[in-house]
Amino acid sequence: MLKGLGGLGDMAKMMKAAQEMQGKMAQLQVDLANIIVLGESGAGLVKATATAKGTLTGLDIDPSIFNAEEKEVVEDLILAAIKDAQEKALERTKDETRKLAESMGLPPGMDLPV
Repeated sequence: MLKGLGGLGDMAKMMKAAQEMQGKMAQLQVDLANIIVLGESGAGLVKATATAKGTLTGLDIDPSIFNAEEKEVVEDLILAAIKDAQEKALERTKDETRKLAESMGLPPGMDLPV
């Protein structure tokens, strides 16, 4: 009997599963580039938008904060809004990756590379 051929079938299943995971990870990368998150500071006076991959896509600054004497405050608000958007992007990426891992039947807490 050719007992070893059963192992080839298992190997084929593993290869198919690996290809499927690779395809889903590629799609996740595309999805993350299209998901938009919003970061804010100064009670919404400064808003930064970014993709879930962390790429800054926009900045909205309320004109009421433009004052030459408050230059440092405005700069701090801008940086805070960008940081908030980046943190939200990271959280969204983690959430989407977790959902993908769960849909593939991976154990909870197993991190997929993004």
